[in-house]
Amino acid sequence: MSEPSTHKSYFVHESAYVDDNVEIGEGTKIWHFSHVQSGARIGRKCVLGQNVNVGNNVVIGNFVKIQNNVSVYEGVILEDYVFCGPSMVFTNVNNPRSKYPQVGSQFYIKTLVKEGASLGANCTIICGHTIGRFAFIGAGTVVTKDVPDFALVVGNPGRIIGWMSEGGQRLVFDSNGIAACSKSGKRYKLEQGTARELA
Repeated sequence: MSEPSTHKSYFVHESAYVDDNVEIGEGTKIWHFSHVQSGARIGRKCVLGQNVNVGNNVVIGNFVKIQNNVSVYEGVILEDYVFCGPSMVFTNVNNPRSKYPQVGSQFYIKTLVKEGASLGANCTIICGHTIGRFAFIGAGTVVTKDVPDFALVVGNPGRIIGWMSEGGQRLVFDSNGIAACSKSGKRYKLEQGTARELA
């Protein structure tokens, strides 16, 4: 059913549709021509741009930004502060066939996008993988495997070319494998091919 333009503690544009049995957190905004399907749970202070589809039973955390023309299919989980760039793509079936439809949650392969990850415009996330905390997926990248925390991934197939801070700055490590982010003030250590935040 179509929701009014303002409802309770969140905003839904008059052209958007929100099905029954949906949870939407305080301060969230859902813009033009979007559709939130039954069973979806959306956290606080999220922004869903124009023409966003949120599938059945999808879980979206707090402070998530989903730009225009993104479909978040059933089986996808977005943790807090995830950014989904314009027209980026999720999948939830590895071997789709129109003649042999795979409909129902038992067929859907789960994808987890962890806290603070950024998914660039037009990138594609192949289902069944985990995108690590504060990872940064470049525009147009095709992700075909798990991505570690803080990784900067580009290309097709996606490959790690560097590391990003929580604040979104590319990390430059010194001879001791230490880097700092001037935006957040946090420090990081690179060892054994992965980056981690220092306490």
